[in-house]
Amino acid sequence: MKKLCFIFALFIASDSNAGVFKCTDASGHTFYQSLPCSEQGKSVQINPKTGSTVDLDALQQNKALISEQQKQEQLRLQAESQAKQQELVNLKKQAQLESELTQTLIKQNSLRFSAYAIPAYNLEALPVLVKPFASRLPEIEKFRRLAAEKALATGQCNRVESDELHAKSKQDLLVFLVNCSSAASFYFNETELK
Repeated sequence: MKKLCFIFALFIASDSNAGVFKCTDASGHTFYQSLPCSEQGKSVQINPKTGSTVDLDALQQNKALISEQQKQEQLRLQAESQAKQQELVNLKKQAQLESELTQTLIKQNSLRFSAYAIPAYNLEALPVLVKPFASRLPEIEKFRRLAAEKALATGQCNRVESDELHAKSKQDLLVFLVNCSSAASFYFNETELK
């Protein structure tokens, strides 16, 4: 009965903005006060108008959990972004290496290749036809070189004038068109070039 009177007195004494806090200390004793409880015990806020309660400890734990989840999500997104950037750097390097091999072949065989027969594709400025296949750029550069060599090996192509990815290409089957100075054209798919 004394506790009930005390709670009632707290309700009356508190103004409309003040709250009543039910605190439980470390030894398990419960007491009521108009200020938030210390951090050592359990804290429940009581609304004097409605009588509703809010477990402040649970609320604080929930906020901490949400904050930690947001932090973990941010770290995950950051790691994904870094992985994508590294993948892009590796893709550029591999494509550049393949392109350098092609340019070396052209320089060593200047009679068999036009100087601009197989220009390197730039990952940042890919032609519209090549953009959908950007993730396969190193393979494209390699297959263009192989397609040119195969066209020359037929004996019907004296000099390669152009060598490009063809519009018939699909993600799982790239197609290349080689045009020669002898007016011959050759189509090769990646299966034939492997």
